[in-house]
Formats: sequence, structure tokens, C-alpha cells
Amino acid sequence: MFTGIIETVGEINQLAQEGENLHIEIKSPLAQELKIDQSVSHNGVCLTVVEVKEASYVVTAIQETLDKTNLKTLTKGSLVNLERAMKLGDRLDGHIVQGHVDGTANCKKVEDANGSWIFTFEYNNAEFSTVEKGSITVNGVSLTVVDSKKEEFSVAIIPYTFENTNFK
Repeated sequence: MFTGIIETVGEINQLAQEGENLHIEIKSPLAQELKIDQSVSHNGVCLTVVEVKEASYVVTAIQETLDKTNLKTLTKGSLVNLERAMKLGDRLDGHIVQGHVDGTANCKKVEDANGSWIFTFEYNNAEFSTVEKGSITVNGVSLTVVDSKKEEFSVAIIPYTFENTNFK
């Protein structure tokens, strides 16, 4: 389980396809603290650490994960939002995020909102729905829906979130 409060942003160091699996090496200051078999959220996707190096670590995504997430669009140098799994007794500052992603949405518009930004996303899945003032996770970030329409929703991004995630 995660909270949607991003700890740091990592950089894709290497991608290696093996059959239908994609091995992803991420350069991150978290690498020194990680152990094999730990769960880490990558843009909201729960992936298991399979190798730890000095300044990076490796996770593996299966084809179903690639089909349902934005991980398939990663290239060397891409930035990913990272969060380690929460521990029992930790504060829950965002909302409960399982790391099991149901689908993706495309950013349709970004508007300046006098110091913050309104990001509007569209999605093409009738099974999805959003609720105004409800919680949603976008790229692993816990956000509140400010507007909800059929196959579209908007969220507000404050400057701190913008600067400390891959929204910039």
C-alpha cells in the first residue's frame, strides 16, 4: 500500500526487454535504502525490486502491467514518481493507493490557475468514473478531482507538487 505522496523522482537509466517482460533500471537516491523484494510505486504502479546497484535499482514489469499503465512509454532519461510502500503506523497524508492501475488517461489541457495549474485528462473507458472532490491517483500522486465529466476529469496541481513530481 502507498499514500500517493511522492518521495522523490527517479530517472530511467536502462530498459531491457526479455520476452514479454520489461526490466527497468531506475537511478534514484532511494537505491541505497532498498532491498530485493521490496515494493516501490513507479508512477503509481507497484513493482518489486529485483536488483539493487550502487546508485540505481531494477524492477520488472509484465505485459499486462505495460498494457494498463504508462510504463510502456518510458525511454532512457524519462522521469518517474517514486514512493516506497507505507509501514503500519505511518501517517496517511494522501489516500490509500494500492498500486494496481486500472488504466491510463491523456492530458488534454493544462491551465494556469493563478499560481497553481489545472490539468484536464480524458479517458476512453466507460467502466471508469470519477467523482468531483473524490480522490484519484495520477502518476502515483494523490490528488483531488476538481471537476468530473463523462470520460474527463480535472485536478489542481499546487506549485510544490508540480516542482517535486514528473508533472513539470
